[in-house]
Amino acid sequence: MDAIQQSLLEQVTGLHEIPAGAYNIRANGQMAGRNTTANIDIITKEDKSGIDIRIKPGTKSESVHIPVVLSQSGLKESVYNDFFVGENADVTIIAGCGIHNGGNAATEHSGIHRFFVEKNAKVRYVEKHYGAGDGNGERIMNPATEIHLAQGASLEMETVQIKGIDSTKRTTKAEVAEGASLIIKEKIMTHGRQYAETDFTVDMNGDDSSVNLISRSVAKEHSRQLFKSRIIGNGKCHGHSECDAIIMDEASVSAIPELTANNIEANLIHEAAIGKIAGEQLMKLMTLGLTEKEAEEQIVNGFLK
Repeated sequence: MDAIQQSLLEQVTGLHEIPAGAYNIRANGQMAGRNTTANIDIITKEDKSGIDIRIKPGTKSESVHIPVVLSQSGLKESVYNDFFVGENADVTIIAGCGIHNGGNAATEHSGIHRFFVEKNAKVRYVEKHYGAGDGNGERIMNPATEIHLAQGASLEMETVQIKGIDSTKRTTKAEVAEGASLIIKEKIMTHGRQYAETDFTVDMNGDDSSVNLISRSVAKEHSRQLFKSRIIGNGKCHGHSECDAIIMDEASVSAIPELTANNIEANLIHEAAIGKIAGEQLMKLMTLGLTEKEAEEQIVNGFLK
């Protein structure tokens, strides 16, 4: 990997060196490094571009890193990754994609991830998107996630996109079984004429299942954002969806919630708030010596923490 690719890797994973444990690093459409462990196997797909990650039942306190970096202008790829997490496992999965585009052609990455989490297993999944480069070509990312949680399983998903992505459409579909729990937290910031769309659909099929979807975003300049969420309660369950957005300049933000209860014991809630930075917040920070721009940055950074 060259210096640009290493910089992208650091941005999306926080890694300064090759990680311990299992990993698969992809650079410009090719495998740049791989390691497996006794409990975690990574297998190249034979029918399409991508990998299968198989985690043995009972695996504890292990991690998998599967970052993707692109530094070739005009490269477009779709990658299919499937995660099979065995019963009673407890693991962390670090993904993420970084694009450096120094040319005029669009560079695009579509990551399609499927999770099959078995009974009582726990997964923490972290995905960060980052764009850089001084070219005129667009940086496009379209992540799609499909989640299947078995009885008593849990998955916590954290997604972050705070810089450099011109267009993104993130789609997440999930099925949650009896006693299973899904938490999704996303943070997005757009500027210029960037566009970001989020589309959640969750089917709560088992009693005592729960879902909590939390989106925080900031839209600046002429950027646009669209947040859609659908929660379907098919049993005795608890579902919560929350969208909080700060709108600035000439930006546009839309939030479209949809709740469907197919069971009298389904408890479903949606909350949405879109607005500008409060004047009193700015004034308070400016009295401490900050300029208006510095005060705005402090508020935005705190909001997206």
